[in-house]
Amino acid sequence: MDRKLLAVALTVALGSFTVVLDMTIVGVALHTVSDYFGVGLATTQWVTTAYILSTAMVVPLTGWATDRFGGRRLWLVARAAGPARMGRAMGLMGIAIVFAPVIGPVVGGVLVDAGSWRWIFFLNLPIGLIAFALGWAFFDRNQPTTPDPIDRLGFILLAPGITLLVYGLANISSVEGLTRAGFLVPILTSVVLFVLFVRHALRTEKPLLDLRLFQNRTFSATVATQFLMNATLSGSMMLFPLYFQLVRDASPLASGLLLVPEGIGVAMIMPITGRLVDRGKSGLVILCGLPALVVGFFSFTQAGADASFIRLALSLWLIGVGAGCTIMPAMSTAYRALAPAEIPRASATFSIAQEIGASGAVALFVVVLDAQLRSGPTATAFTTSFWLPLALTLLVLVPALMVARSATRRAAYDATTEPTEDAELATSR
Repeated sequence: MDRKLLAVALTVALGSFTVVLDMTIVGVALHTVSDYFGVGLATTQWVTTAYILSTAMVVPLTGWATDRFGGRRLWLVARAAGPARMGRAMGLMGIAIVFAPVIGPVVGGVLVDAGSWRWIFFLNLPIGLIAFALGWAFFDRNQPTTPDPIDRLGFILLAPGITLLVYGLANISSVEGLTRAGFLVPILTSVVLFVLFVRHALRTEKPLLDLRLFQNRTFSATVATQFLMNATLSGSMMLFPLYFQLVRDASPLASGLLLVPEGIGVAMIMPITGRLVDRGKSGLVILCGLPALVVGFFSFTQAGADASFIRLALSLWLIGVGAGCTIMPAMSTAYRALAPAEIPRASATFSIAQEIGASGAVALFVVVLDAQLRSGPTATAFTTSFWLPLALTLLVLVPALMVARSATRRAAYDATTEPTEDAELATSR
């Protein structure tokens, strides 16, 4: 990548890192916060869910806002990379996005052990200010590309619909909660709003969220992949630190450090996957990542109370490698299959799928873990709960294989029709 694209990608990566860090840094502090206030995990998980709720409300606006105000103010880098360098740019961004859930618990553990759990809520301020300054310096001062007004009706229907769905899922504190008004009312209301939005979006020329993109099978499969992968990783990152603290008697800092191998796996594989994606090997990369995820999560279903820490570290490393081989290569494949003008609204769709997946998984995992903790030994409760991320990983095989197949076909087509952007740049120089 040239210096300009590298600077833009690093800036976006730092911004993405800050966002994900906010959601994950509290993981190792949940047990401490729960003890401090004398409440259960079902209550303290709202610390994370409140962040997801606020994010879910504004995500539908990002596609329109990018066209209206320009990418410099809204940080969408995909169009700057071009198709030939998409893999490397997304790979660089992916290191931050997937690595943050590992850095977060470590930093959170340090702050909880050395100071107070309250400090975890201030860490994002200096990082955010640095990212903002870099974005102001390196992003092009591009003008709005379209003068289209905002789809007000679409926003009125979609934003509350997403928020109510997230709220309903997060409001489950037990299996009995599935039949209570706190779950049923927001969920049913969100379904009604979604139906109305779909009807509106299909009849509107410039909807807030372009549902016509789902006619692209690669895009649809990628959305499903992102939904399930984000659910798997978000839910498991809630389970891992609690397992190390409640079952293995680790301190908050130790539990955060024990998660480092997952980040190492991501950091090792992402630079490699970025180059392979740019060479048309997205399908192969995704196919290599899926087995690593399955093996890694299966190992935790057999962990119990005395599994070797070396084995668990290797399992986390495999999960990191699998995540690095799946998430960003899938997104790169989808972006390659879209027109440049479609990318902002496609990005909004990906974000919505990820937020709903994260909130749903956290709520589901809390329900299962809470029920298991009340009915049996702590180690057994986690053994049962670890089957959830494994089940989601097995579900993601279907859409991920579709993305891999599409990537392989795309690479074959590109190889016979036109040279890559890198080749054109080399020729011009």
